[in-house]
Amino acid sequence: MPLYDMKKTTPGYLTLLIACFTTQLFAQSPKKVYTLADTLRGSLNAERTWWDVQRYELSVTPDYNDKSIAGSNKIVYKVVKPNSGKTRMQIDLQEPLIIDSVLYNGKARLKFEHTGSVWYVHVPAQKLAALNHVQLFYHGKVHQAKRAPWDGGFIFTTDSLSRPWMTVACQGLGASVWYPNKDHQSDEPDRGASLTMTVPDTLVAVGNGRLVFKKNNGNGTTTYKYNVQNPISNYCIIPYIGKYVNFKEKYAGEKGPLDINYWVLDYNYPKAKTYMPDQVHKMMKSFEYWFGPYPFYEDGYQLIDASHTGMEHQSAVSYGNRYKFGYMGRDMSGNGWGLKWDFIIIHESGHEWFGNNITTKDLADMWVHEGFTNYSETLFVDYIFGNKAGNEYNFGIRKGIRNDSPIIPAYGVNAQGSGDMYPKGGNMLHAIRHSLNNDALFRSVLRGLNQTFYHKTVTTGEIEDYISKKTGFNYKKVFDQYLRTTQIPTFEYYVEKGKAFYRYSNCVKGFNLPLTLTQSGIKTVKILPTTQWQQITLKDGQEALFTKNGIELMYYLNVKNTK
Repeated sequence: MPLYDMKKTTPGYLTLLIACFTTQLFAQSPKKVYTLADTLRGSLNAERTWWDVQRYELSVTPDYNDKSIAGSNKIVYKVVKPNSGKTRMQIDLQEPLIIDSVLYNGKARLKFEHTGSVWYVHVPAQKLAALNHVQLFYHGKVHQAKRAPWDGGFIFTTDSLSRPWMTVACQGLGASVWYPNKDHQSDEPDRGASLTMTVPDTLVAVGNGRLVFKKNNGNGTTTYKYNVQNPISNYCIIPYIGKYVNFKEKYAGEKGPLDINYWVLDYNYPKAKTYMPDQVHKMMKSFEYWFGPYPFYEDGYQLIDASHTGMEHQSAVSYGNRYKFGYMGRDMSGNGWGLKWDFIIIHESGHEWFGNNITTKDLADMWVHEGFTNYSETLFVDYIFGNKAGNEYNFGIRKGIRNDSPIIPAYGVNAQGSGDMYPKGGNMLHAIRHSLNNDALFRSVLRGLNQTFYHKTVTTGEIEDYISKKTGFNYKKVFDQYLRTTQIPTFEYYVEKGKAFYRYSNCVKGFNLPLTLTQSGIKTVKILPTTQWQQITLKDGQEALFTKNGIELMYYLNVKNTK
């Protein structure tokens, strides 16, 4: 997801870093009182856990003039817990949208009631492991995004020629803002989803995955159906409707030919034809190197013009960066490296691996999406421009860390943590990488994560444990420090009589981030600082490794020479 809202930045940050990361998109006040609605949305209760979503078949007809939609969603599900017939099914659909009727297995109409945005459908007795479906018909005025993608909702706008343009951005706010579903990240449709859109025949509709059919209805409308066969997050299923034109190619990827489609507004075609493929090829080459094969070869990859900044919609990445390098032409690092590539294409595509392939069960663990994807920017810069550039880029974005609240908030209430999950999460991973001083091992960790948790939903504990096991070092206290506190650890040191003395302070008990200090022409020093003073005898020239600037470039620490 885009990192910040430029309209909410302060002058100081604009001067320093063009306001990078200054908005707390995901900030939750420590004093926030969670409501029943928060719990119903964010928890896995009895009305949600007895059934597992297998597939969504969504059909919608948006009304641009009325700012409304009408449609249905067929939810195919598997019964995973015994159902006596008294258990209700919780369906999420946010006001002011209304469910009109519910059809069970294409035959019986079911009763339902609702409280706010939660709808309870009364279902008959069903056998364990049975596959059934409900089709929910709905309509109404739809919640509109005011400043997408940060606030979320349906987007009715116009392109630069004043022609209708429609899409949705709903991460965090939830896909239930525009269609009925089980709005919880832990349950993705295992058998994929289809999106059928009926739109004016003067417009083109694009969806996730592959086009199944296009049908002219002879009444001034055209129907388009798209399908994804892989599991997909609810908030990633998105319609794009406008004056689109298409060009395509086959990319020679790690798993073979990958179908790439570019959907752009007609007047953007001339510049998009050369601009987009160049950036996408560099992205694919670097990310397949670091993370492994693109996770959705079966559904292809699409890059689509959008009216907002951009979002990581699976196999249909939205793009609104105005065909400029950097973020809207601005440098996120403040040191020049951010102006050498298109931020939105790289960042939002990075989510195909972290966020879409690996998805967190609870919104509270979204650092797994955003921290790793933030670090994908550093890895991209490293791969394309070299290690020095990567270090400098990562250090530059650090200035956006606010440490106002922990990255991981409360669980089970649909809470989103501090916006620090982006730069602080990325800097934590950078520190772990340098502590290993073994890029082959670090790369195997990243590729291993995408292989082990391929198309799965996870917890932060699973990710943390995997990294510790794969690297052979227990990073538990490191994760606790950076994800669950707002303290910046201090590395205190001094050099005296051929020895270096060092320790950590201002940190959690047991904090033990290893430090590997390197410099060309000087023998590497590896140390394992703790909160107790330690010492190491230095060899000729190694004193030069103990510098504030050198250590802070590689590690997110406050470095203090106490001598």
